[in-house]
Amino acid sequence: MLRIINLTKYFGGIKAVDNVTIDFKPGKITSLIGPNGAGKSTIFNLINGFLRPDHGEVILDSTSICPTGSKNIRGEIKLHKMKPYEIAQIGIGRLFQDVRNFKKLNCLDNLILGSRDIKGEKLIETLMHFQICKKVESELKKEAIRYLQLLGLEERQNAFAEDLSFGEQKLISLARLLLGKYDVLLLDEPTAGINPFMIERILDLIIKAAKEMHKTVILIEHNMNVVYRVSDWIYFINNGALSAFGLPDEVLNDPEVRKIYIGL
Repeated sequence: MLRIINLTKYFGGIKAVDNVTIDFKPGKITSLIGPNGAGKSTIFNLINGFLRPDHGEVILDSTSICPTGSKNIRGEIKLHKMKPYEIAQIGIGRLFQDVRNFKKLNCLDNLILGSRDIKGEKLIETLMHFQICKKVESELKKEAIRYLQLLGLEERQNAFAEDLSFGEQKLISLARLLLGKYDVLLLDEPTAGINPFMIERILDLIIKAAKEMHKTVILIEHNMNVVYRVSDWIYFINNGALSAFGLPDEVLNDPEVRKIYIGL
């Protein structure tokens, strides 16, 4: 389980995130919705360590990964903030709005690079355990090919990432998180700018991640059809604070949500 507790972040005199507390559960898809500038992406940046909260903390299972700090015996604030790469290593992965693939690598290598703590990343390890590293590499390649088959991209495995369509690039980015065995998936507008056919393939993969792989999936999305279809629980954020939460029908039919966000 991922928890954010009393999470607060200021930018100058503006409170971008205002005392937000949410539990995100494994096997569930939780959506954060709200107007542009409401604080949704800032919450993601606080979770994966790009920003430090001014108050509150982020907890993965029983590990506090982003506390605001504690005082030592001299009364000085001592920070205990994990770095973004350390947060990724313990199982929190992120899909960004702007697709971040390795453009000059092919699809297969883009997937394989998502694996965490693989044998052969250190030179001395490769020299001492060459055969083991080769075996691990072969198994990773087979698993990556299985994902490409699942995505319908097996024939594009040798194509450079930059030559794929925008939707195909998002599929590759999402599959890389799954191959990396991340337990928590932060998905920032996964269907934005995607044609309807590709949206279906992306949603199938997201649902599979939550329901079959038991991932904790947190979704930021402006497409309300997508939100309604896949969400188990929705939080409506406005001006950095929680304004409504509940089941999809409850939140999307809430008068305040319809007025402020949907415009009805």
